[in-house]
Amino acid sequence: MAMITSKTIDVNGIRMHVTEAGAGSLVLLCHGFPETSYSWRHQMVALAEAGHRAVAPDMRGYGRTDRPEAIEDYTVFHLTGDVIGLIAALGEKQAIVVGHDWGAVVAWHVALFRPDVCRAVVAMSVPFQPRNPGKQPIPTYREIAREKGFGEFYMVRFQEPGLESNFERDLDYTCRSILYTLSGDVPGDQAWSPFQPAGGDAFAKFAVPDSLPAWLSEDDIAA
Repeated sequence: MAMITSKTIDVNGIRMHVTEAGAGSLVLLCHGFPETSYSWRHQMVALAEAGHRAVAPDMRGYGRTDRPEAIEDYTVFHLTGDVIGLIAALGEKQAIVVGHDWGAVVAWHVALFRPDVCRAVVAMSVPFQPRNPGKQPIPTYREIAREKGFGEFYMVRFQEPGLESNFERDLDYTCRSILYTLSGDVPGDQAWSPFQPAGGDAFAKFAVPDSLPAWLSEDDIAA
């Protein structure tokens, strides 16, 4: 089995932690929220054994990569710049860029801004959405929720300063409940909804399994 190694690289003004396996054409794996490079461990081995150089970074603000304090340092320009800078720092000119969830948004924009560095794009969970200056995301989500009577969309909740402290109060519970509740194993009546009552507890819709499903181990929770 291919071995996964890790290192830290200077990229785009920050220190970026990456994991790597294999040799050959570069495949860059961008995780989403709330994940780290660890999410790609199975795919990295498979890609390495198929003859590729698989590299998965902890994206800006996650895991062991630097997390700048200023909110303005997390624009899509910064995030795509990190990927473009990482490709160069790895000594490559092009990569197949794979993204899951928010990582898919980054992958799409890498292809838009710098098509010369993209051999291909793989986007998981999130389709391409072009910019629409007349319909910005947060006001649009608020409008939809208000019209439908859905409560608040989770991205709107994350605009609240300090909301992260709810997730930090018990990290084991946070990881265990989020990974399970967002999976296909959770019963339908406990399935997570991106909408919740206005001002409600951020954990109101999360469930904890009596025992972990086969695809999730205690080591995974700890990581």
